[in-house]
Amino acid sequence: MANILVTNISEILTLAPANKKEGRHIAEKDLGIAANQAMYAVNGRIEWLGPHKKIPKVLAKNKKIKEVSMKGQTVLPGFVECHTHLVFAGHRAEEFELRNQGMSYQEISKRGGGILSTMKKTREISERALLAKSQSRVDEFVSQGVTTLEIKSGYSLDLKNEIKMLKVISKLQGPRVIATFLGAHAKPPEFKTHTEYLRYLQDVVLPQIKKRKLASRVDIFVEKGFFEAEQSRQYLKAAKDLGFEVVVHADQLTLSGGADLCTDLGALSGDHLLQIGDREINKLARSNVTCVLLPAADLYMKCAYPPARKLIEAGARVALATDFNPGTCPTQDLPLVGLLARLEMRMTLPEVIAAYTVGASYALNMSQEIGSLEVGKNADFMCTNSSWQEAFYSAGSKFPTSIYKNGQLLR
Repeated sequence: MANILVTNISEILTLAPANKKEGRHIAEKDLGIAANQAMYAVNGRIEWLGPHKKIPKVLAKNKKIKEVSMKGQTVLPGFVECHTHLVFAGHRAEEFELRNQGMSYQEISKRGGGILSTMKKTREISERALLAKSQSRVDEFVSQGVTTLEIKSGYSLDLKNEIKMLKVISKLQGPRVIATFLGAHAKPPEFKTHTEYLRYLQDVVLPQIKKRKLASRVDIFVEKGFFEAEQSRQYLKAAKDLGFEVVVHADQLTLSGGADLCTDLGALSGDHLLQIGDREINKLARSNVTCVLLPAADLYMKCAYPPARKLIEAGARVALATDFNPGTCPTQDLPLVGLLARLEMRMTLPEVIAAYTVGASYALNMSQEIGSLEVGKNADFMCTNSSWQEAFYSAGSKFPTSIYKNGQLLR
Protein backbone atom coordinates (compact mmCIF):
# COMPACT_ATOMS: atom_id res chain seq x y z
CA MET A 1 0.00 0.00 0.00
CA ALA A 2 1.39 3.37 -1.07
CA ASN A 3 1.97 6.27 1.28
CA ILE A 4 -0.26 9.11 0.10
CA LEU A 5 -0.65 12.78 0.93
CA VAL A 6 -4.19 13.95 0.17
CA THR A 7 -4.17 17.70 -0.46
CA ASN A 8 -6.51 20.55 -1.44
CA ILE A 9 -9.54 19.22 0.45
CA SER A 10 -12.04 22.08 0.47
CA GLU A 11 -14.07 20.52 3.28
CA ILE A 12 -13.75 17.32 5.25
CA LEU A 13 -16.23 15.50 7.47
CA THR A 14 -14.13 13.41 9.87
CA LEU A 15 -17.05 12.11 12.00
CA ALA A 16 -14.52 11.99 14.87
CA PRO A 17 -16.89 13.71 17.36
CA ALA A 18 -19.66 11.27 16.41
CA ASN A 19 -17.31 8.36 17.01
CA LYS A 20 -16.30 9.79 20.39
CA LYS A 21 -20.01 9.78 21.31
CA GLU A 22 -20.27 6.17 20.10
CA GLY A 23 -22.82 7.22 17.49
CA ARG A 24 -25.42 8.45 19.98
CA HIS A 25 -27.37 11.74 20.03
CA ILE A 26 -25.78 13.02 16.80
CA ALA A 27 -25.94 16.70 15.82
CA GLU A 28 -24.27 18.62 12.97
CA LYS A 29 -21.33 19.55 15.20
CA ASP A 30 -20.55 15.83 15.53
CA LEU A 31 -19.74 15.56 11.81
CA GLY A 32 -16.30 17.08 12.49
CA ILE A 33 -16.50 19.55 9.60
CA ALA A 34 -13.29 21.43 8.76
CA ALA A 35 -12.25 23.53 5.74
CA ASN A 36 -9.02 23.53 3.70
CA GLN A 37 -7.62 20.27 5.02
CA ALA A 38 -5.03 17.64 4.10
CA MET A 39 -4.46 14.04 5.16
CA TYR A 40 -1.43 11.72 5.18
CA ALA A 41 -1.74 7.92 5.17
CA VAL A 42 1.00 5.32 5.65
CA ASN A 43 0.39 1.70 4.70
CA GLY A 44 -3.32 2.36 4.46
CA ARG A 45 -3.72 4.09 7.82
CA ILE A 46 -4.10 7.77 8.61
CA GLU A 47 -0.98 9.18 10.25
CA TRP A 48 -1.69 12.91 10.08
CA LEU A 49 -4.76 15.05 9.39
CA GLY A 50 -4.96 18.83 9.64
CA PRO A 51 -5.05 22.23 7.91
CA HIS A 52 -3.57 22.29 4.42
CA LYS A 53 -1.31 25.22 5.34
CA LYS A 54 0.17 23.16 8.18
CA ILE A 55 1.28 20.14 6.16
CA PRO A 56 4.56 19.05 7.80
CA LYS A 57 7.51 20.09 5.64
CA VAL A 58 8.97 16.59 5.81
CA LEU A 59 5.86 15.34 3.96
CA ALA A 60 5.68 18.13 1.41
CA LYS A 61 9.30 17.57 0.34
CA ASN A 62 9.34 13.76 0.32
CA LYS A 63 9.29 12.62 -3.30
CA LYS A 64 8.52 9.04 -2.26
CA ILE A 65 5.10 10.11 -1.04
CA LYS A 66 2.37 10.13 -3.66
CA GLU A 67 0.40 13.36 -3.58
CA VAL A 68 -3.29 13.15 -4.47
CA SER A 69 -4.97 16.51 -4.94
CA MET A 70 -8.68 16.67 -4.25
CA LYS A 71 -8.86 19.88 -6.32
CA GLY A 72 -11.31 21.49 -3.93
CA GLN A 73 -13.58 18.48 -3.43
CA THR A 74 -15.31 17.44 -0.21
CA VAL A 75 -14.07 14.33 1.62
CA LEU A 76 -16.14 12.01 3.83
CA PRO A 77 -15.49 8.60 5.41
CA GLY A 78 -16.34 5.64 3.21
CA PHE A 79 -19.84 4.31 3.75
CA VAL A 80 -20.22 1.10 5.75
CA GLU A 81 -23.00 -1.14 4.38
CA CYS A 82 -23.66 -3.44 7.33
CA HIS A 83 -26.61 -5.64 6.25
CA THR A 84 -26.91 -7.35 2.86
CA HIS A 85 -27.91 -10.74 1.39
CA LEU A 86 -25.92 -10.07 -1.77
CA VAL A 87 -24.94 -13.63 -2.76
CA PHE A 88 -27.89 -15.37 -4.42
CA ALA A 89 -29.14 -16.75 -7.72
CA GLY A 90 -32.38 -16.02 -9.53
CA HIS A 91 -35.01 -13.42 -8.68
CA ARG A 92 -38.39 -13.23 -6.94
CA ALA A 93 -40.14 -10.66 -9.10
CA GLU A 94 -43.31 -12.74 -9.17
CA GLU A 95 -43.55 -12.51 -5.38
CA PHE A 96 -43.41 -8.74 -5.61
CA GLU A 97 -46.59 -8.91 -7.67
CA LEU A 98 -48.23 -11.33 -5.22
CA ARG A 99 -47.50 -9.05 -2.26
CA ASN A 100 -48.94 -6.13 -4.22
CA GLN A 101 -52.12 -8.19 -4.62
CA GLY A 102 -52.33 -8.66 -0.85
CA MET A 103 -50.58 -11.96 -0.13
CA SER A 104 -48.45 -11.89 3.05
CA TYR A 105 -44.78 -12.83 3.29
CA GLN A 106 -45.69 -15.80 5.50
CA GLU A 107 -48.32 -17.04 3.01
CA ILE A 108 -45.83 -16.86 0.15
CA SER A 109 -43.30 -18.82 2.23
CA LYS A 110 -45.84 -21.54 3.05
CA ARG A 111 -46.44 -22.01 -0.71
CA GLY A 112 -42.72 -22.71 -1.26
CA GLY A 113 -41.78 -19.16 -2.17
CA GLY A 114 -39.68 -16.69 -0.26
CA ILE A 115 -36.30 -17.84 1.02
CA LEU A 116 -36.87 -21.45 -0.10
CA SER A 117 -37.42 -20.29 -3.68
CA THR A 118 -34.03 -18.57 -3.70
CA MET A 119 -32.53 -21.61 -1.92
CA LYS A 120 -33.34 -23.88 -4.88
CA LYS A 121 -31.72 -21.56 -7.41
CA THR A 122 -28.66 -20.88 -5.25
CA ARG A 123 -28.03 -24.57 -4.65
CA GLU A 124 -28.14 -25.24 -8.39
CA ILE A 125 -25.75 -22.52 -9.58
CA SER A 126 -22.01 -23.14 -9.85
CA GLU A 127 -19.59 -21.35 -7.56
CA ARG A 128 -17.98 -19.64 -10.54
CA ALA A 129 -21.26 -18.28 -11.89
CA LEU A 130 -22.37 -17.20 -8.42
CA LEU A 131 -19.10 -15.33 -7.93
CA ALA A 132 -19.54 -13.45 -11.20
CA LYS A 133 -23.09 -12.38 -10.32
CA SER A 134 -22.03 -11.34 -6.84
CA GLN A 135 -19.00 -9.35 -7.96
CA SER A 136 -21.10 -7.13 -10.20
CA ARG A 137 -23.34 -6.35 -7.22
CA VAL A 138 -20.32 -5.56 -5.07
CA ASP A 139 -19.06 -3.16 -7.74
CA GLU A 140 -22.41 -1.34 -7.63
CA PHE A 141 -22.04 -0.80 -3.89
CA VAL A 142 -18.50 0.54 -4.34
CA SER A 143 -19.72 3.02 -6.95
CA GLN A 144 -21.91 4.55 -4.24
CA GLY A 145 -19.06 5.05 -1.78
CA VAL A 146 -19.12 1.76 0.13
CA THR A 147 -15.68 0.76 1.39
CA THR A 148 -16.80 -1.89 3.90
CA LEU A 149 -19.54 -4.37 2.98
CA GLU A 150 -21.26 -7.02 5.10
CA ILE A 151 -22.67 -10.04 3.26
CA LYS A 152 -24.73 -12.89 4.72
CA SER A 153 -25.02 -16.48 3.61
CA GLY A 154 -28.37 -18.17 4.18
CA TYR A 155 -29.74 -18.92 0.71
CA SER A 156 -28.56 -22.54 0.53
CA LEU A 157 -29.42 -24.00 3.96
CA ASP A 158 -27.18 -27.05 3.68
CA LEU A 159 -23.52 -27.55 4.56
CA LYS A 160 -22.16 -27.95 1.04
CA ASN A 161 -23.83 -24.93 -0.48
CA GLU A 162 -23.60 -22.62 2.53
CA ILE A 163 -19.85 -23.23 2.34
CA LYS A 164 -20.07 -22.47 -1.39
CA MET A 165 -21.71 -19.15 -0.60
CA LEU A 166 -19.14 -18.27 2.07
CA LYS A 167 -16.29 -19.18 -0.28
CA VAL A 168 -17.79 -16.82 -2.87
CA ILE A 169 -17.94 -14.07 -0.25
CA SER A 170 -14.27 -14.63 0.58
CA LYS A 171 -13.28 -14.17 -3.09
CA LEU A 172 -15.08 -10.90 -3.74
CA GLN A 173 -12.84 -7.98 -4.68
CA GLY A 174 -12.92 -4.26 -3.96
CA PRO A 175 -14.27 -3.21 -0.58
CA ARG A 176 -13.49 -4.75 2.79
CA VAL A 177 -15.92 -7.67 2.95
CA ILE A 178 -17.33 -9.05 6.22
CA ALA A 179 -19.00 -12.48 6.07
CA THR A 180 -21.94 -13.44 8.30
CA PHE A 181 -23.27 -17.00 8.53
CA LEU A 182 -27.08 -16.96 8.29
CA GLY A 183 -27.81 -20.67 8.02
CA ALA A 184 -30.75 -20.02 10.37
CA HIS A 185 -32.61 -18.05 7.72
CA ALA A 186 -35.42 -20.57 7.20
CA LYS A 187 -36.02 -24.30 7.69
CA PRO A 188 -35.03 -26.29 4.57
CA PRO A 189 -37.34 -29.10 3.41
CA GLU A 190 -34.86 -31.81 4.51
CA PHE A 191 -35.75 -31.19 8.17
CA LYS A 192 -39.10 -31.76 9.92
CA THR A 193 -38.80 -29.15 12.63
CA HIS A 194 -36.97 -25.87 13.23
CA THR A 195 -35.46 -27.32 16.41
CA GLU A 196 -34.03 -30.29 14.50
CA TYR A 197 -32.50 -27.95 11.92
CA LEU A 198 -30.97 -25.66 14.54
CA ARG A 199 -29.42 -28.69 16.24
CA TYR A 200 -27.87 -29.68 12.91
CA LEU A 201 -26.49 -26.18 12.43
CA GLN A 202 -25.15 -26.13 15.96
CA ASP A 203 -23.56 -29.57 15.96
CA VAL A 204 -22.42 -29.96 12.34
CA VAL A 205 -22.33 -26.70 10.42
CA LEU A 206 -21.08 -24.09 12.90
CA PRO A 207 -17.95 -26.12 13.80
CA GLN A 208 -17.14 -26.46 10.09
CA ILE A 209 -17.58 -22.73 9.46
CA LYS A 210 -15.35 -22.00 12.45
CA LYS A 211 -12.70 -24.53 11.41
CA ARG A 212 -12.52 -23.15 7.87
CA LYS A 213 -12.55 -19.53 9.12
CA LEU A 214 -15.26 -18.63 6.62
CA ALA A 215 -17.20 -16.30 8.93
CA SER A 216 -16.78 -14.68 12.33
CA ARG A 217 -20.43 -13.71 12.79
CA VAL A 218 -23.69 -15.65 13.14
CA ASP A 219 -27.18 -14.29 12.42
CA ILE A 220 -30.68 -15.75 12.84
CA PHE A 221 -34.16 -14.80 11.61
CA VAL A 222 -36.22 -14.63 14.80
CA GLU A 223 -39.84 -14.55 13.68
CA LYS A 224 -43.12 -16.44 14.06
CA GLY A 225 -43.17 -19.22 11.50
CA PHE A 226 -39.38 -19.21 11.32
CA PHE A 227 -37.23 -19.41 14.47
CA GLU A 228 -38.85 -18.74 17.85
CA ALA A 229 -37.08 -16.70 20.49
CA GLU A 230 -36.20 -19.43 23.01
CA GLN A 231 -34.80 -21.92 20.50
CA SER A 232 -32.90 -19.01 18.94
CA ARG A 233 -31.44 -18.14 22.35
CA GLN A 234 -29.90 -21.59 22.72
CA TYR A 235 -28.50 -21.49 19.20
CA LEU A 236 -26.95 -18.06 19.66
CA LYS A 237 -25.43 -19.10 22.99
CA ALA A 238 -23.85 -22.10 21.27
CA ALA A 239 -22.50 -19.81 18.53
CA LYS A 240 -21.00 -17.48 21.14
CA ASP A 241 -19.43 -20.45 22.92
CA LEU A 242 -17.68 -21.31 19.64
CA GLY A 243 -16.30 -17.77 19.47
CA PHE A 244 -18.72 -16.23 16.97
CA GLU A 245 -20.09 -12.71 17.30
CA VAL A 246 -23.90 -12.73 17.06
CA VAL A 247 -26.50 -10.50 15.40
CA VAL A 248 -30.26 -10.92 15.11
CA HIS A 249 -32.99 -10.31 12.53
CA ALA A 250 -35.33 -8.95 15.18
CA ASP A 251 -39.03 -8.03 15.41
CA GLN A 252 -39.58 -7.32 11.73
CA LEU A 253 -43.03 -8.76 11.07
CA THR A 254 -44.21 -9.37 14.64
CA LEU A 255 -42.99 -8.60 18.15
CA SER A 256 -41.25 -11.96 18.51
CA GLY A 257 -38.64 -11.37 21.20
CA GLY A 258 -35.70 -10.55 18.97
CA ALA A 259 -34.81 -7.26 20.64
CA ASP A 260 -34.78 -8.94 24.05
CA LEU A 261 -32.44 -11.60 22.70
CA CYS A 262 -30.10 -8.89 21.48
CA THR A 263 -29.87 -7.12 24.82
CA ASP A 264 -29.79 -10.32 26.90
CA LEU A 265 -27.02 -11.94 24.87
CA GLY A 266 -24.96 -8.86 24.04
CA ALA A 267 -25.52 -9.07 20.29
CA LEU A 268 -23.62 -6.63 18.10
CA SER A 269 -26.82 -5.54 16.42
CA GLY A 270 -30.55 -5.99 16.22
CA ASP A 271 -31.72 -5.53 12.64
CA HIS A 272 -35.18 -4.33 11.46
CA LEU A 273 -36.87 -3.62 14.86
CA LEU A 274 -40.18 -2.48 13.37
CA GLN A 275 -42.50 -3.90 16.01
CA ILE A 276 -40.76 -2.84 19.22
CA GLY A 277 -42.39 -0.69 21.89
CA ASP A 278 -41.17 1.62 24.63
CA ARG A 279 -39.90 -1.24 26.83
CA GLU A 280 -37.68 -2.65 24.09
CA ILE A 281 -36.55 0.83 23.02
CA ASN A 282 -35.38 1.68 26.53
CA LYS A 283 -33.54 -1.63 26.88
CA LEU A 284 -31.79 -1.11 23.54
CA ALA A 285 -30.87 2.48 24.44
CA ARG A 286 -29.20 1.33 27.67
CA SER A 287 -27.28 -1.44 25.89
CA ASN A 288 -24.36 -1.54 23.50
CA VAL A 289 -26.51 -3.12 20.75
CA THR A 290 -26.55 -1.17 17.48
CA CYS A 291 -30.04 -0.78 16.02
CA VAL A 292 -29.73 -1.45 12.27
CA LEU A 293 -32.71 0.07 10.46
CA LEU A 294 -33.61 -1.02 6.92
CA PRO A 295 -36.25 1.36 5.53
CA ALA A 296 -35.98 0.24 1.90
CA ALA A 297 -37.16 -3.21 3.00
CA ASP A 298 -40.06 -1.57 4.83
CA LEU A 299 -40.96 0.29 1.64
CA TYR A 300 -41.05 -2.94 -0.38
CA MET A 301 -42.95 -4.80 2.35
CA LYS A 302 -45.44 -1.93 2.84
CA CYS A 303 -44.67 -2.01 6.57
CA ALA A 304 -44.66 0.73 9.13
CA TYR A 305 -41.16 2.13 9.55
CA PRO A 306 -39.13 1.49 12.72
CA PRO A 307 -39.34 4.03 15.55
CA ALA A 308 -36.08 5.77 14.71
CA ARG A 309 -36.86 9.02 16.50
CA LYS A 310 -37.78 7.27 19.73
CA LEU A 311 -34.64 5.12 19.55
CA ILE A 312 -32.37 8.09 18.88
CA GLU A 313 -33.92 10.32 21.52
CA ALA A 314 -33.72 7.51 24.09
CA GLY A 315 -29.97 7.29 23.39
CA ALA A 316 -29.77 4.19 21.20
CA ARG A 317 -27.08 3.92 18.54
CA VAL A 318 -28.57 3.63 15.06
CA ALA A 319 -27.15 2.35 11.77
CA LEU A 320 -28.71 2.23 8.31
CA ALA A 321 -28.32 -0.39 5.58
CA THR A 322 -30.03 -1.56 2.40
CA ASP A 323 -30.97 -5.17 3.31
CA PHE A 324 -30.34 -5.88 -0.39
CA ASN A 325 -31.87 -9.28 -1.25
CA PRO A 326 -33.89 -10.82 -4.10
CA GLY A 327 -37.22 -10.95 -2.30
CA THR A 328 -38.09 -8.26 0.21
CA CYS A 329 -35.62 -5.55 -0.84
CA PRO A 330 -34.20 -5.93 -4.36
CA THR A 331 -32.43 -2.56 -4.37
CA GLN A 332 -28.84 -1.49 -3.74
CA ASP A 333 -29.70 2.21 -3.66
CA LEU A 334 -28.00 3.82 -0.65
CA PRO A 335 -29.40 7.30 -1.44
CA LEU A 336 -32.91 5.80 -1.34
CA VAL A 337 -32.23 4.30 2.10
CA GLY A 338 -31.05 7.66 3.46
CA LEU A 339 -33.89 9.50 1.78
CA LEU A 340 -36.47 7.18 3.37
CA ALA A 341 -34.76 7.61 6.74
CA ARG A 342 -35.16 11.37 6.39
CA LEU A 343 -38.68 11.40 4.97
CA GLU A 344 -40.34 8.47 6.75
CA MET A 345 -38.32 8.09 9.96
CA ARG A 346 -37.65 11.81 10.51
CA MET A 347 -33.90 11.37 10.88
CA THR A 348 -31.78 14.46 10.30
CA LEU A 349 -29.08 14.49 7.64
CA PRO A 350 -26.26 14.41 10.25
CA GLU A 351 -27.95 11.42 11.88
CA VAL A 352 -28.18 9.64 8.52
CA ILE A 353 -24.52 10.30 7.64
CA ALA A 354 -23.41 9.09 11.08
CA ALA A 355 -25.65 6.02 10.81
CA TYR A 356 -24.03 4.99 7.51
CA THR A 357 -20.51 5.48 8.87
CA VAL A 358 -19.96 5.44 12.63
CA GLY A 359 -23.16 3.59 13.56
CA ALA A 360 -22.59 0.91 10.94
CA SER A 361 -18.96 0.47 12.05
CA TYR A 362 -20.22 -0.40 15.54
CA ALA A 363 -22.69 -2.88 14.06
CA LEU A 364 -19.70 -4.71 12.59
CA ASN A 365 -17.57 -4.29 15.74
CA MET A 366 -15.06 -2.30 13.68
CA SER A 367 -15.35 1.18 15.17
CA GLN A 368 -11.62 1.18 15.99
CA GLU A 369 -10.79 0.71 12.30
CA ILE A 370 -13.42 2.39 10.13
CA GLY A 371 -16.38 4.78 10.20
CA SER A 372 -14.50 8.03 10.85
CA LEU A 373 -11.36 9.71 9.59
CA GLU A 374 -8.92 9.82 12.51
CA VAL A 375 -5.25 9.17 13.11
CA GLY A 376 -4.67 5.44 13.43
CA LYS A 377 -7.75 4.42 11.45
CA ASN A 378 -7.95 3.03 7.93
CA ALA A 379 -7.77 5.62 5.15
CA ASP A 380 -11.21 4.75 3.78
CA PHE A 381 -12.79 7.81 2.22
CA MET A 382 -14.81 9.17 -0.68
CA CYS A 383 -14.48 12.42 -2.60
CA THR A 384 -17.34 14.43 -4.06
CA ASN A 385 -17.82 17.60 -6.06
CA SER A 386 -21.09 18.12 -4.22
CA SER A 387 -21.73 19.68 -0.83
CA TRP A 388 -22.15 17.15 1.97
CA GLN A 389 -25.64 18.62 2.36
CA GLU A 390 -26.57 16.98 -0.97
CA ALA A 391 -25.99 13.48 0.44
CA PHE A 392 -29.11 11.31 0.75
CA TYR A 393 -31.12 13.89 -1.13
CA SER A 394 -31.72 12.42 -4.60
CA ALA A 395 -32.63 8.74 -4.96
CA GLY A 396 -30.55 6.91 -7.55
CA SER A 397 -27.81 9.54 -7.66
CA LYS A 398 -24.11 8.73 -7.53
CA PHE A 399 -22.78 11.03 -4.80
CA PRO A 400 -19.00 10.26 -4.81
CA THR A 401 -16.63 10.97 -7.68
CA SER A 402 -13.88 8.69 -6.35
CA ILE A 403 -13.53 6.15 -3.54
CA TYR A 404 -10.45 5.04 -1.59
CA LYS A 405 -9.95 2.03 0.68
CA ASN A 406 -6.75 1.82 2.74
CA GLY A 407 -5.48 4.84 0.80
CA GLN A 408 -5.82 3.05 -2.54
CA LEU A 409 -8.18 4.13 -5.30
CA LEU A 410 -11.12 1.74 -5.72
CA ARG A 411 -13.00 3.78 -8.29
